[in-house]
Amino acid sequence: MAENNGRPVVFGEVLFDRFPDGTRVLGGAPFNVAWHLQGFGLHPLFISRVGRDDLGGDVMSAMETWGMDTAGVQLDHDLPTGAVEVSLADGEPEYDILPGRAYDNILAKPALTALDTVSPALLYHGTLAVRERVSADSLKILRDSVLSVFVDVNLRPPWWDAQRTAQLMFGTRWLKLNEDELVAVAALAGIKKDTPDMLLRVRKHFANELLVVTYGKNGACFIDGSEKHCGEPPPVDDVVDTVGAGDAFSAVTILGLLQSWEKETILERGLTFAAEICRERGALVNEPAFYREYKKRWGV
Repeated sequence: MAENNGRPVVFGEVLFDRFPDGTRVLGGAPFNVAWHLQGFGLHPLFISRVGRDDLGGDVMSAMETWGMDTAGVQLDHDLPTGAVEVSLADGEPEYDILPGRAYDNILAKPALTALDTVSPALLYHGTLAVRERVSADSLKILRDSVLSVFVDVNLRPPWWDAQRTAQLMFGTRWLKLNEDELVAVAALAGIKKDTPDMLLRVRKHFANELLVVTYGKNGACFIDGSEKHCGEPPPVDDVVDTVGAGDAFSAVTILGLLQSWEKETILERGLTFAAEICRERGALVNEPAFYREYKKRWGV
């Protein structure tokens, strides 16, 4: 049974990864999460901003085709749509997250207007989209309007600030980190990497109800109160790429929280879905049947 009948609200960047061969791939962690939530039938409100350019048109077209609500997507006359230039160095990808993008300029007034059209079940956001003051200030206003907040930390050097990130994490109901981010966040709290109860101490320091930590192929853990729940993903022999696996896990975690699943159930289903995304090219799947299978299996 769902925690409430509201809709998830997702705030943050939408962008294209642009590769040297001209290929461009739609993404951005908040957008990926919103896409999956739509696939699961939760009808999220995605709040972001795109430029009045070809990429912005492509974002809107993709959302409309997928049936997503576009009421929260603002259009910017001056700044271009988010983009990341991907290059290869010794066969390994390197990412240049371009500055001065439309998602840096998400305005509070139209965001609140869009928010007024829904009963928010929770607010999900990351940390990249608060690299500039306008979007950071707008997010603060939105956070004051929604009781339950899920923060998915994404530390992308040089686009993060320790003080601002710490402020976003304090008192957040649900906080998600990956293994590397856990170490960086623990350091902000003065907690050493080799501290035996580091996870519990991080959760207590930032006063979170639930701390979620992902470890890639080694699974994930939930720290709920003083209890620790961990799980491992199913084996995947035919990995195509791991792009967006963490976002897929976040989406199922949100689904499970809103459906009041047990923590062990959320872990198992989140890790299974994330592993399945690793069998796909990129972070997104645009086949409704792909999601219908999971909805049927999980009784959503």
